[in-house]
Amino acid sequence: MIDRIIFATENPGKIREVKAILADLGLEVLSLKEAGLTTNVAETGDTFEANAILKVKAVAADDHTIVMADDSGLEVDALGKEPGVYSARYLGEDTSYRVKNQAIIDRLSEKTGLERSARFVCVIAALLPNGNILTARGTIEGVIGYEERGEGGFGYDPIFMVPELGRSTAELTAEEKNAISHRGRALTEMKEKLRGIL
Repeated sequence: MIDRIIFATENPGKIREVKAILADLGLEVLSLKEAGLTTNVAETGDTFEANAILKVKAVAADDHTIVMADDSGLEVDALGKEPGVYSARYLGEDTSYRVKNQAIIDRLSEKTGLERSARFVCVIAALLPNGNILTARGTIEGVIGYEERGEGGFGYDPIFMVPELGRSTAELTAEEKNAISHRGRALTEMKEKLRGIL
């Protein structure tokens, strides 16, 4: 019997989102740290799907556990969909997001309006105890702002504007963000897939 999900992340902001969205599955949801596990996967895939699958395969789990992982990133159309799958490593893994965000704003200095179009993409992979792998993809469309706005969220959230809300994803409440975010949408789709097998 499956009784827990280990989500392969050490990012506290991400695990909070995951736990909130998956809470009604009735399974214990643990981060790698909470499960007493560590993993260090080279994200060598050239798609979000490939990287998410690499991550779940790197975690050793028992037959009571679903291992889940995501790969997500920001695609900026005017930058040829950069940083894309390299979002976490853009300008170097140890570079702060304040620096990364400012670099993107600077690169778009000549662009206005919809020329600043972008999206967050998230792919969730789930490795089931029987070895099968499920994937789910979520996106949210928006534009890159002209400055950082908001204290919530993490990563590129302060520069990602949701035009219909007039706010950045860093200015949304956790509930608002989970309802529309790329990760929220991918997790919701994955949750429905898992309901069919649990």
